Amino acid sequence: MNPQNNPPHLLSVLRHRPQAWARIAGSDRYPDIRGKVAFYQTGAGVLVWATVVGLPAESDKCKQPIFAFHIHAGASCTGNAEDHFADAGTHFNPMECAHPYHAGDLPPLFGAGGVAVSVFLTDRFHVEDLIGKTVIIHSSPDDFTTQPSGNAGAKIACGEIRRAFLL
Repeated sequence: MNPQNNPPHLLSVLRHRPQAWARIAGSDRYPDIRGKVAFYQTGAGVLVWATVVGLPAESDKCKQPIFAFHIHAGASCTGNAEDHFADAGTHFNPMECAHPYHAGDLPPLFGAGGVAVSVFLTDRFHVEDLIGKTVIIHSSPDDFTTQPSGNAGAKIACGEIRRAFLL
């Protein structure tokens, strides 16, 4: 087995500073949502680590929400009265693939009492490709079918992806 593809070695990068990150904030309707998404370039792809709190939750354990999670091509978490994050644009899709094969189509976030944590590896992009893009959390799960964006519902939280500088 190639050591750089060995999961314990991949996870060791989480002890270091990411190459890029986004601070997540909820829309006016979801002001309690906050979190961070960190992006680590590895030899096997980009390791993404998301931690989000303040997500909508249900008291029924069988109905805990699932949230679509995407990288969008726009550079700003601004918008208008109808769409607080309209300037985040559409899914990041430099290869012009059909949904769910956009580079920005990510695994969903599974809510657990208003908290979600996700760590995954993807080779759909490099960290450098993400600088200046946005990461969006949607109100509904992505159905991985509907074009062009998976019927994922409203944008409820956003973060602008920035280069992480050494202090």
